[in-house]
Amino acid sequence: MSTAAATRKPDARLQPDAGTAALVPGHVILDEYVEARGPWSAVVAAGDVLTIVDLEGNQAVDCLLYAAGDVGTRYSAAVTIASQRSIILTTGSALRADSGEALMTVMADEVGVHDTVGGACSQESNTLRYGQHTHEQHACVENFLIEGSKWGLGKPDLVSNINWFMNVPVDPDGALGIVDGLSAPGKRVALRAETDTLVLVSNCPQINNPCNGFNPTPVRMVVTRPEASR
Repeated sequence: MSTAAATRKPDARLQPDAGTAALVPGHVILDEYVEARGPWSAVVAAGDVLTIVDLEGNQAVDCLLYAAGDVGTRYSAAVTIASQRSIILTTGSALRADSGEALMTVMADEVGVHDTVGGACSQESNTLRYGQHTHEQHACVENFLIEGSKWGLGKPDLVSNINWFMNVPVDPDGALGIVDGLSAPGKRVALRAETDTLVLVSNCPQINNPCNGFNPTPVRMVVTRPEASR
């Protein structure tokens, strides 16, 4: 498995001036547009920074992280929450594996609230929550399975995930709510890879709750490398 993010040409649908999309300065080595409802993946090399851009606002971006050299080491919501003593991800959050190892760190954040307890939508959970008529709707778990298969990952490898730009308040009785996000068009979050990290993304297809404003939209993924590392 390659541990270096491949250099890819910017998509023609992206806004001009790729450098302005990166939240942390550096040389742009990858700049991609992810369709509404679509999957995405890449290996982000240690020291490189992934900026996720919410192009139109209020779009949840479900995310799984794995150590590229050993995918058995993968993101753990429980370890991350226990380590930082908060369920909210924002600047300074270390995204830790089940081993305790930091896979990525949130370096900069223009939103301030991201979720790691709400989980990923699936055809099964849609049916349970919203009714049998939603069973055939495409969901995040299906995106993860499609994209993960490119890296030899299957359903047993799908563990706790991060929901960038998603707002999931927890009530005093422990109940979770899924409410309108706090993001806006062009808002960004930047993640530095602490080790070569495989990032799987589902640009959430959910239309049955407000996490995407009932209207999934595209996002942009930009990887930069600090100038000193070139």
